[in-house]
Amino acid sequence: MSVNIQLEWTPNPSTLKYVVDRKLLGGGAVNFTNRDDAQAKSPLALRLMDIQGVTAVMLGTNFVTVTKGEAGEWDELNDSVMSTLDTHLSEGLPVVDEAAVAAARQTASADGTVEQRIQVILDEEIRPAVAQDGGDITLDRFEDGIVYLHMKGSCAGCPSSTATLKMGIEGRLREMIPEVTEVVSV
Repeated sequence: MSVNIQLEWTPNPSTLKYVVDRKLLGGGAVNFTNRDDAQAKSPLALRLMDIQGVTAVMLGTNFVTVTKGEAGEWDELNDSVMSTLDTHLSEGLPVVDEAAVAAARQTASADGTVEQRIQVILDEEIRPAVAQDGGDITLDRFEDGIVYLHMKGSCAGCPSSTATLKMGIEGRLREMIPEVTEVVSV
């Protein structure tokens, strides 16, 4: 059965978002920036990382965000990405190793009341908004008033990510959580 794939441009010129008519993940997003991580957790991400020029893959609930390096040209990469997505999903092959992804999420889960409040705001307000542009933002840690975030998918390297981080995310977190003094990307 063929897969319906819709291509969407993102604010990051190095990243494209591919929306599919299939559920890929139960929720959240998983980011892959190297082949070894993809090999351990996602057969689909591994196939996409094997395309020459692809440097990162992020899987969302019903989309895949692909980032190209300097060696990649979208005219060539897009055809390969579309073909790989169609073949992999049409054959019903697994998208991720659920156990490996769950273990990674558990290890990275936040603890402590301030981190829990930060995580709730990220999950309920911020992540859904940036996912629409093919990106994701995850909490690394909260330390000495500073929130350290990972920018993923189209957010990584996006020209407008600094403005989003400082004016949008930092403003919202400082408004809701007085202990937050600054937000930085790691």
